[in-house]
Amino acid sequence: MAIEIVGTGKAVPLRKVTNDELASTLDTSDEWIRSHTGIGSRFIADENTASSDLAIIAGREALAMAWPDLAPEEAAMTLDLIIVATVSGDHLGCPSTACIVQDRLGAKRAAAFDLTSGCTGFVYALETAAALLTISPDRKRALVIGVEILSKFADWSDRASCVLFGDGSGAALIEKTQSQEKQGLIRSALYADGSGAEHIMYKRGGSREPFKDGETVEKSIHVQMNGQAVYNFAVKAIKDTVEDILSKEGLNINDVAWIIPHQANARIVQAAAKRLKAPEEKFFLNIEEYANTSAASIPIALDELHRGGKIKRGDIILLVGFGAGLTYGANLIIW
Repeated sequence: MAIEIVGTGKAVPLRKVTNDELASTLDTSDEWIRSHTGIGSRFIADENTASSDLAIIAGREALAMAWPDLAPEEAAMTLDLIIVATVSGDHLGCPSTACIVQDRLGAKRAAAFDLTSGCTGFVYALETAAALLTISPDRKRALVIGVEILSKFADWSDRASCVLFGDGSGAALIEKTQSQEKQGLIRSALYADGSGAEHIMYKRGGSREPFKDGETVEKSIHVQMNGQAVYNFAVKAIKDTVEDILSKEGLNINDVAWIIPHQANARIVQAAAKRLKAPEEKFFLNIEEYANTSAASIPIALDELHRGGKIKRGDIILLVGFGAGLTYGANLIIW
């Protein structure tokens, strides 16, 4: 038995916002943003677009890749499970965005729930889906989606943080197959360090600090981040996670065809590559185009690699995430 990725997909909003456009309203510049983050542009959703809208498009792309001859509704009926990783769902916790996606896809047989692990969300969700398929004889296929519309939770007056984020969704369709080869998702490593929870958070709006009736607020809910603390954490998290998961499989960095990291900051990846003594070319980066799409960044990058024909059968792929919680982790996949 193997848990294999049989389809991928992605979706981004129509509007692309360049650094120069942001510089027209913020005290920043294209040169500053690129030199500090590696970001050149990002896609921003309009006021009528919610996370489920992008998730559905990405999910349908993944289903169409796996079953090009089936109508979308027929393909959706093959699903047993839908997990949506997000911190910017359609609603505040209830109902889950996954249930909205399940209904609109027509996946009437599928269980559905959201998973909140920040930018590590897709890594956590992929392992969770694989485990639920493995333990049940009745479940065969799961759609795992990472989606964010962080532009609606960004503080657009804070030039240090708002330039980082973009909107998008990525999806992977996984299937329990009867392959006798060592194939598919081989191992995951999932970690958390809640002592750093305050470094990335929505401070207001939850049960800890709810908005009160009649309260006047200057700003809506928005992401607050301690950039330096996150940078230090992320570089170490990538290094430690990659070394740990490879050592447990008796592999080394030279055995890996591609490392797909969370696309938070190009400088983080460069620093981690240096510590791992790995060539930067082994890390797939598309942050220049999409910016930080949180839980969507890894599946968007995976879909680009896959559709671009850059992954071959038998390639060893590492997905590496780090983010709010603090959480971090990796999935080791033999394609």
